[in-house]
Order: sequence, then C-alpha cells, then structure tokens
Amino acid sequence: MHKYGYTRATLKNQGLAPKKRFGQNFLVYKSTAESIVRSARLSKNDTVIEVGVGLGALTVPLARAVHYVYGYEIDSGIIRLHKEKGDLPANVNLIHNDILKADLKELHNEIGDLIILANLPYSISNPFIFKLIDNHTLLSTATVMLQKEVADRLVARPGTKEYGIPTILLGACASVEKLLTLKPSEFHPRPKIDSIVVRIDFNSPAVSFPGNSLENDILPPLFPRVVRIAFSQRRKTVLNTLSGGGFFLKQLKGDGRKNKELTRQAIEEAGLNPSIRPECITIEEFMRVSGIITKLISGGDISA
Repeated sequence: MHKYGYTRATLKNQGLAPKKRFGQNFLVYKSTAESIVRSARLSKNDTVIEVGVGLGALTVPLARAVHYVYGYEIDSGIIRLHKEKGDLPANVNLIHNDILKADLKELHNEIGDLIILANLPYSISNPFIFKLIDNHTLLSTATVMLQKEVADRLVARPGTKEYGIPTILLGACASVEKLLTLKPSEFHPRPKIDSIVVRIDFNSPAVSFPGNSLENDILPPLFPRVVRIAFSQRRKTVLNTLSGGGFFLKQLKGDGRKNKELTRQAIEEAGLNPSIRPECITIEEFMRVSGIITKLISGGDISA
C-alpha cells in the first residue's frame, strides 16, 4: 500500500528528488488524490491513461475506481522505484515513456475512446493540451491538473486577455469544466501558484457548427490555421491578420489587393465587422469565417 504524506522521505530514501526538467510536483495528501479521482466521474469498467504516475498518489485510488490503468511515467528513477517495491496495484501497466511522444492512435486501436487522468507537469501543459486537440476524435474525457493561468485560458470568454488560440481550438471539439482548486501546500515541492483540476469532455463540444458533425471530424478544414493566423497579431483587426495569411494568393497569382477584398468578403459574409479584433470573435464566428474561406477557395471561381 502506498504511504501518503511521506513524499519527501520516500524520495530521499530512494535517492530521488523532484526534477525541475520534468516539472515534478508530487501530491502529498491522500484525500486530495481521492477527490481528484472522484471528480473525473469514472466507472468500474473504464480503462484510463494516467499521465505522470509519480509516487502513485493518484494511481492507487484510480486503480481501485476503474478496470485498468495505463500509467505513463517519464522518470526512470520513479520507474525503478515501483518495480523494486512492487507497490502498484495489479491492474496498473507502468509504461516508461513521454506522453508527448506516445502514439494515441495506437492506444485508441487497442482500447477504444481514450480516458485520461493527469497530474500534469507544468512544463508540458501547453503542448499536452494541443496534443489533445490534435487527437480529439480519439478521446472521451481528460481530467487534468493545470497551473491556474492555463486553466483560465481554457475557459476564457471572448473579449478577455486570457481568450486565445487554446480556448478556441479546444472549445470547438470539447467542453471544459473547472472542478477543484489546489493550493501550493498540496504538493512537494510547492509550486508558486494555485493548480486547478479541469475536466475536458470531448463527447460534448462547447459549440457546434451548423451542418457539420464532430463525430465525423468535420470542422471547417482551415479552422486551426485561421485561428492561429488571426491571433498572430492579436491587437490588429481580423481583416489585417487574415489578409496577411494569404488564403487566396495562390489562386490569385499573388494579387494582394484582390486577396484582401476576398478576405473582407468572407469576414462580412460571416456576419462580422472586418475591423473587429480576434480576441472579440466567438468560436462559432471563427468556424463560420473558416467555412466561408474554405468554400471560396474550393469553389474554383477565384480569379485575378
């Protein structure tokens, strides 16, 4: 049985220490770990991917709550500790791998729609969220612990400074719910800011695109590119940023003036003022603009 509350001593006795390069902050309270597992709303039949096994604080209550756990851990010292002590439940498959390099398609082929639980190292929060976005059709839910500023970005509203690329791209394929706030004292070593546990549900996107089905992975094809280009200079108008993306230049043989005219047409057809700034555009509106740009390009009637 894993002993909670002795994180520092356990690491020291095994000749281990939290590694800054892995962004390790270990949970130290049993009650906190159990609250996180409960908040994930898992069933006894679920197979779950845990990211960052650490000393097993989440792994032990998780293994009791579900059918099977694939536990990903990047730290070879932690892997050695568990193998030597044999302290993880029998229904846990400990995997020495970087989750950012893991093949989620391969896992999906093996176990179906993926359920993730993660005490996520702060150092990989952003790339991990974008990995989820890129693989959203393979996922069911992800219950993830993040630093407060990242969690705030995921649930931000248009017109706020937190609203941006991850808000929009994730909101197009999932809904995000804040569950728990954890103080620095819940961890060893103590981070400098609060952590927030969020539940990301890929079965219930925050928005929908008329005439399209997320089950069939039909979002406007240019949607991610449009969003990223729009926010490349977020203080400029959407007309200037999207014109700079040059969506129509290939068909127009480099005619920048006509490209800007068509960009304006797409923005206005979507019901937007071309002088609006990207941070004030909703997810649905970004979808409409992306769909119209895609339609204009694929229509084949663009000419200089």
